[in-house]
Amino acid sequence: MPLPAPDPAAAGEAHQRWTLADIPWTAIDHDAMRDNEAMFYLVATASFMEATTDLYTQNLIDHFRGDEEVTTWLADHWLPEELQHGRALRRYVETAWPDFAWEERYRPFVDEFQTYCKRELLEPARGLEMASRCVVEMGTASYYTTLSRASPDRVLALLARRIAEDEVRHYKHFYRYFRKYREADRVPRRAVAPALWRRLRMTDGQDSFVVLKHVYAARHSNAAFDTAVYRGLRRQCRQLIGRHFPHAMSVRMLLKPLGLGARAQRIAVPVLETLARRLVP
Repeated sequence: MPLPAPDPAAAGEAHQRWTLADIPWTAIDHDAMRDNEAMFYLVATASFMEATTDLYTQNLIDHFRGDEEVTTWLADHWLPEELQHGRALRRYVETAWPDFAWEERYRPFVDEFQTYCKRELLEPARGLEMASRCVVEMGTASYYTTLSRASPDRVLALLARRIAEDEVRHYKHFYRYFRKYREADRVPRRAVAPALWRRLRMTDGQDSFVVLKHVYAARHSNAAFDTAVYRGLRRQCRQLIGRHFPHAMSVRMLLKPLGLGARAQRIAVPVLETLARRLVP
């Protein structure tokens, strides 16, 4: 049975730790944000991605059908919070950059993006999919932590920090479920590392290209969008936020599902943190 269409005004608000009413929208620093092109792309693309969470949540619920604890949490807590992120980021974009026709640009993005929301992209084993989810939440927690630190506008900094806190909590839930499946299904560590790597490789893949293409079209309607443009925009964004990236936090969150011992962690964390600083300068 498909998920019912969420009510944008009230989906899961009883469970929310914050709402849109907690954000001081009138205090947005328009002068700091108006011509900040890199920040525009960072926030607008995030708003599109968060708003599409319902497209693949049903896949997750179907994948974990029979585990009432997991499916109830996904439907009643995780999905409403993710959709709230999308609504809040949309409101920020429409307030800070009122010339951006959000709804008009979002519709064609969804038409293309939904073709990538396939259940076969999930890990076949439930425990490994939970490990994969940990990578996703690590990525979003790191993204919004970075955005909060880099923002020249205190309203965006507050909003991004609230979202980052949600993503860290989501990570903890997925990690707990991962441990449950690891113990029940005896998932070997040698299977976890490839699952983490597969999801990590997807974080900068086709999804990023598609969403950036549709946001870019809003400002460059007659310009072609190709790999060179994509890489140039990504480079521009990384130059803005790279030094704010929480490398240590990301590495620790990534390694946690491997269940490394204390000695192995002391060796692995500094090495991978150094590598992360080179990859995300």
